[in-house]
Amino acid sequence: MKKIFFFTIAALTAVACGGPKGEEGHEGHDHEGHNHEAHADGYSGETSKSMIHYDGEKHLANIRQLTFGGDNAEAYFSFDGTKLVFQSNNPAWDLSCDQIFVFDWEKENLEENIPQLISTGSGRTTCSYFMPGDSTIVFGSTHAGNPACPHVPEKREDGKYVWPIYADYDIYVSDLQGNIVDTLSDDPGYDAEPTVSPKGDKIVFTSLRSGDLELYTMDIDGSNVQQVTHELGYDGGAFFSPDGTKLIFRSSRPKTEEEIKEYKELLAQGMVTPTDMELYVCNVDGSDLRKITDLGQANWAPFFHPSGEKIIFSSNHASEKGYPFNLYMINLDGTGLEQITYDGVFDAFPMFSPDGKKLVFSSNRINGGTHETNLFIADWID
Repeated sequence: MKKIFFFTIAALTAVACGGPKGEEGHEGHDHEGHNHEAHADGYSGETSKSMIHYDGEKHLANIRQLTFGGDNAEAYFSFDGTKLVFQSNNPAWDLSCDQIFVFDWEKENLEENIPQLISTGSGRTTCSYFMPGDSTIVFGSTHAGNPACPHVPEKREDGKYVWPIYADYDIYVSDLQGNIVDTLSDDPGYDAEPTVSPKGDKIVFTSLRSGDLELYTMDIDGSNVQQVTHELGYDGGAFFSPDGTKLIFRSSRPKTEEEIKEYKELLAQGMVTPTDMELYVCNVDGSDLRKITDLGQANWAPFFHPSGEKIIFSSNHASEKGYPFNLYMINLDGTGLEQITYDGVFDAFPMFSPDGKKLVFSSNRINGGTHETNLFIADWID
């Protein structure tokens, strides 16, 4: 099975904030059916006509590459929009597995410099986010359970791709110098994927504390934990709406007896399969839960458009063999699906800046024939 990006050795696929893996051999087509000759070499990690800006990407302008090596993803803006926090396994930075970094995206050049390390440098980390005031960052890490990189599951005989759900994941807060200043969860089992409301009052995260992978909210200090979702399946990768009243998330919810049996058996082994995911929206308390996509395959990494009326997300629903993953946008009522990006391999992890003028995302575009996934930033044009 072709690796679109080597997240199987990083936290990016170990949890919901990470992404699914595609398979070999798919040619990309735009919305008018034009062949982009998107994939010439199934093992290169690069498309035959790899560009920093593809035809059809009308919502993006002035695209700029921010990172230059390894796997870099889940870049999220500070409240004031001047900084990005992200995770990376860049080997040039002497990393064994993913760690959290922060930088000023306008001033710092990561092609020449290593950004500030936020996490401990031990264990595996994921899903970081700025806290109110931009002086601290919340993230998930396994370092307290074991300082080594956790074991990656072996490839299954049936070829199915699995994510490990590491029980050592807990949620921490660090200052901008990399000093942990608080622990927000230390319950037994998986607690990870924290993101913060734009209102600065709540954090949403995924936890296994009920016996299933459900969404929870807590106050910004870790108190007042409330369960949000209650249906069997992996609910994760949640983000707040701009006004802080709603949550968008992706879920793989088994329905048939066979699907339920497989889900429960894998979860008991600390694993899930992330190949069938759809998007859901609900109020912060879990009420008015609605499924907004029914596209098939993997629809994930959602984020609210600044208007609060649309969702941008990554999907491989149009692919025949697992990829490409591209960015799409859809209305909250499930109408108006629009393709946003056109790389032939992988575009994901979109986030709008607080002022709505920028979009940051991860992509395999212009990676020189490697499997590297880098961060890119663009001006957003509605």
